[in-house]
Amino acid sequence: METFEVLINRRSIRKYKTFKIENEKIEMILKAAMYAPSAMNLQPWHFIVFDKKEVFEDLISAIPHAEMIRQASHSILVCGDTTVEKNESWLIQNCSASIQNILLAAYDLGIGSCWIAIHGIDEIVKNVQSKFKLPENILPIALISLGFPDEIVSTDERFDKNKIHINQW
Repeated sequence: METFEVLINRRSIRKYKTFKIENEKIEMILKAAMYAPSAMNLQPWHFIVFDKKEVFEDLISAIPHAEMIRQASHSILVCGDTTVEKNESWLIQNCSASIQNILLAAYDLGIGSCWIAIHGIDEIVKNVQSKFKLPENILPIALISLGFPDEIVSTDERFDKNKIHINQW
């Protein structure tokens, strides 16, 4: 698939077929995540891969707006290591770049995905840290649901020249 096609056509998918994603594809998605740019190339991310339905229920109890993972094949918890990147803003940016790579790689492989926010919602951050026994230096950023799409989400035009400013506002 062409890069520009992936960038323009990838959309959040919240309904999935019951097929399991092959381990090789999950590994390819994680490899893409780890090739994301990061400040000073510190690569401060960690990933927890979930593929068991009973664990999905634990995730949903910790992250109430993650109900779509019930149908998913897998989900990936993207976390940042605060001992590797001490600037929290940069940590979030670095992990966000890896998340974008996950979403784009999944789409390229025919897998639907949805970015489910965690960081920024203190109660949910604490829920996830507690339920999954994350070390104190590991900050959960987002959960990504993954599965073979069972819906088609249209691509609307998003290019808006009014949001482009040259040399000044």
